[in-house]
Amino acid sequence: MKKEIQVKQLETDILIIGGGTAGCYAAITIREHSDAEVLILEKANIKRSGCLAAGVNAINAYIVKGRTPEDYVDYAKKDADNIVREDLLLTMSQGLNKVTKKLEDLGLVILKDENGEYVARGNRNIKINGENIKPILADAVKKLSDVKVMNQVNVIDYIVKDNQILGAFAIGVEEEILYEIRAKKVICATGGAAGLYRPNNPGFSRHKMWYPPFNTGAGYAMGIRAGAEMTTFEMRFIALRCKDTIAPTGTIAQGVGAKQVNSKGEIYETKYGITTSERVYGTIKENQEGRGPCYLRTEGISNSQDEELKKAYLNMAPSQTLKWIESGKNPSEQNVEIEGTEPYIVGGHTASGYWIDTKRETTIKGLFAAGDVAGGCPQKYVTGALVEGEIAGIAAAEELKKDKRNSAPLLKGEKDSLIKSKKEEIESILNFQTPTFSTEQLEEAMQKVMDTYAGGIGSNYQFNEKQLELADEKIEQIMKLSNNLHAGDMHELMFVYELKERLTVCKSVIAHLRARKETRWHSFAENLDYPEKSDKWLKYVNSKLIDGKLTIMYRDLVGRGETYEHSN
Repeated sequence: MKKEIQVKQLETDILIIGGGTAGCYAAITIREHSDAEVLILEKANIKRSGCLAAGVNAINAYIVKGRTPEDYVDYAKKDADNIVREDLLLTMSQGLNKVTKKLEDLGLVILKDENGEYVARGNRNIKINGENIKPILADAVKKLSDVKVMNQVNVIDYIVKDNQILGAFAIGVEEEILYEIRAKKVICATGGAAGLYRPNNPGFSRHKMWYPPFNTGAGYAMGIRAGAEMTTFEMRFIALRCKDTIAPTGTIAQGVGAKQVNSKGEIYETKYGITTSERVYGTIKENQEGRGPCYLRTEGISNSQDEELKKAYLNMAPSQTLKWIESGKNPSEQNVEIEGTEPYIVGGHTASGYWIDTKRETTIKGLFAAGDVAGGCPQKYVTGALVEGEIAGIAAAEELKKDKRNSAPLLKGEKDSLIKSKKEEIESILNFQTPTFSTEQLEEAMQKVMDTYAGGIGSNYQFNEKQLELADEKIEQIMKLSNNLHAGDMHELMFVYELKERLTVCKSVIAHLRARKETRWHSFAENLDYPEKSDKWLKYVNSKLIDGKLTIMYRDLVGRGETYEHSN
């Protein structure tokens, strides 16, 4: 029987896409600064969605005593080898401590010493008990008046006219409903992109990865298709993680001062450098040159440090604690083997994402970006995402007061045509009878292409121009095949759209990797045709879809004391 989808139309003042860290905080901020009506659309459930789903055990972006926001800017700039927006980093850094205090007031447990001061972990981090950090944010949102949360609703496209955002299309994950949402302002807080490359663990365990597997680059893809300018997709993020469990290594490295050592027991981190990309690169080189496996040296730490590590990992990556227990050996009795993950596109750690101004507005009028989806501002972590949610929330509310009506409303004929087209697109997937491939098969093919030709784990993160050319051709072929997929229900339909999102992001990543003809960040963008770094490339690589073609453009760096604001 032919499936038909029901259409529901909704209206709101401000639409927030994604109920994760930045999305929740944007809603809280908007209610504090205005009486605007807010709608949050979340494809999972806001209580445990986003990167904070499993909790965290530290606030990794905090201005500790004796440090300044400018110090944080310097750290992030050095780690990204100058390709950052200093104006964005500074406005983010200035808000870190304020949002941390707000989280504590909402109920987050932050560890304190005998003097009542936060317990620091290094120069920029403080320790927390953060297993319930996401439920705390979700509960705060639930208590807000005039804020509606719709769970299990997956946004699939923006509605844009004359480069102005007018709303979005979404589908129910379980109900056969197409939503047409009209909004005066939109904040995109969908997170970054995982699953583009073949992961460490194949088959059944493929979702045991560093970044959430349900973050598919949806916000990036919708922006790319709508003609938003994007930045720095070539600065991929590869996390150094505990082998097999893919648990974070920072807790061991910073918490107990564990050094990176090779199989001979030699400390190698000093040989390659200690920026994020250099830590991964050093591990790859040691393995390539026959001195692997590589470890974090925990042998010989104290009994109390053993207990501290096991407790810390229960807060965010229980599989690592279980691995120690199952082996019958504490960290002090065995070093922890480490490896790099597959590459991700994530603006919370690197500078990939929307090209935004200091108010976090994208190049599409009325569309704001916050958190992992916003580019130019790396090393933001949880608190930085909260600050960006706050900045975007305030800006959206202020713009709304200035501009009570849409200056480019859709005519009835345009609106009917858009809804009809989107409804037909969805029904064609639900009713398609002769698929050659499944969504999962095409996803595996995409990951294999990216792994082999665009610098994945299998090629030690390296690539050359010919390989990128092949990657582009093959991803294009998979995109064409993805137009003939079948979904048996709305949940499967979500997977079809997620695949299409990933493929769109893959094309942009490949284009950006081809455009930066240097190796500025080892492993993150290891170009074998251009193995050296060059001052000629002290600029941003940006891109925009113009007349259906992804066009690369270059922009000058925004340095200390300068700000960039859109001229459009």
